[in-house]
Amino acid sequence: MSESWIIDDFAAAFDQFKAAMQVVPTSDLIKAGCIQYFEFTFELAWKSVKILGEESGLEPCGSPKSCLKMAFAQDWIDDEPLWLEMLEARNRMSHTYHAKDAIQVYDRLSHFLRPMQTLLAALRTA
Repeated sequence: MSESWIIDDFAAAFDQFKAAMQVVPTSDLIKAGCIQYFEFTFELAWKSVKILGEESGLEPCGSPKSCLKMAFAQDWIDDEPLWLEMLEARNRMSHTYHAKDAIQVYDRLSHFLRPMQTLLAALRTA
């Protein structure tokens, strides 16, 4: 696989995200760090789908949403609604900042670990 660098980057970001989520959130700074790791990991997740999809000869996807739909069609992800929730959470945190939104996103981060790990495993065997 010539684009294995993207999978390696996704894996490294996922490991950082997973480690960050193991830290007891004793401050808003820790929660903000976890959100940042999530955002970075999510970006690498959809870009990995894009690059591997193109490398596999699939129809190019230009946006995160279209890449997630392609990943679902390829059985690389199994819970498209949860991935769309992740996209919405990433968009909320990337484009604006409200403390209430950040708390809501942080409270959902633990639900995002398993789907990201599943995608990573699927892409490694694609």
